[in-house]
Amino acid sequence: MVQTSFSQGRSPASAGAADMSRFAATPSRIPAAAGAGFKHEHLEAILEDRAPVGFFEVHAENYMGDGGFPHRALERVRRDYPVSLHGVCMSIGGPQPLSEDHLARFKALVDRYEPGLVSEHLAWSTHDEVFMNDLLPLPYTGQTLTHVCDHIDRMQEVVGRQMLLENPSTYVVFDNSTMSETDFIREIVRRTGCGLLLDVNNVFVSATNHGFSPMSYLMDYPMEHVGEIHLAGHAEQEDDEGDTLLIDSHNAPVADAVWELYAIVVRQAGPIPTLIEWDADIPDWPVLRAEAAAADRILDDAAHSFMMGKSHAAGA
Repeated sequence: MVQTSFSQGRSPASAGAADMSRFAATPSRIPAAAGAGFKHEHLEAILEDRAPVGFFEVHAENYMGDGGFPHRALERVRRDYPVSLHGVCMSIGGPQPLSEDHLARFKALVDRYEPGLVSEHLAWSTHDEVFMNDLLPLPYTGQTLTHVCDHIDRMQEVVGRQMLLENPSTYVVFDNSTMSETDFIREIVRRTGCGLLLDVNNVFVSATNHGFSPMSYLMDYPMEHVGEIHLAGHAEQEDDEGDTLLIDSHNAPVADAVWELYAIVVRQAGPIPTLIEWDADIPDWPVLRAEAAAADRILDDAAHSFMMGKSHAAGA
């Protein structure tokens, strides 16, 4: 589900380039720690917190105007913390070419804020000139694979950076799919050299909705290419037949089952930068900070287990 708003104003294509020295003391690398989505209403609380989180992530589309309060707030945070830039409207999975105007605006933000990571979704959201405010699924076929790879190649070419591709949360499957989602994603990585953003909540949501095992999915996922993890809350509903339907709503704490899957992932793969997403019914900063602290505790435990495992393997 897309949770975003749109800044108004001119494209920032030439903005910020001469001002990047104010970020020079801040490493752009994202630490293997917990981060949070940056919300303007939390700015004062963040600035008063001596060590709030390891990094902040923002939706690119909220900053595609030239200036105003959104940029002033983000600039203030970026002075002290690394930032991950997450796109939600590029329509990587759509059949038509990517919007060159949107690409230019995204590139301008990369130049302006020097994010440690950039990412987008395996989804589509545009048709002709119509934009749907959602992240829609796509069939996993050879034809779809070709245009997804073409779009990722183009995005990486324009931005000049490796992008991370996020796995979707889905509510329907396509009869004409000829490969699994994990095989589809693996082939994208092989063809484009992109990295991956593993959304553990999306895995759990899709697995529940379609009746497959989230652990089986994760065991088949190309984990060695994951550069960031997302965690979020979801909403539980019922479909027309009375079966459980989970919605990737980003409006609640991370569910216990998702925490459990996350712990398994980082114990096996090692610590990975992890974002807490909360984009609707946004709580006060201490609530979001507590979710990030919970992720940090799991990351700390995982780091110990991972290093111990490597030590045992080396001594075998």
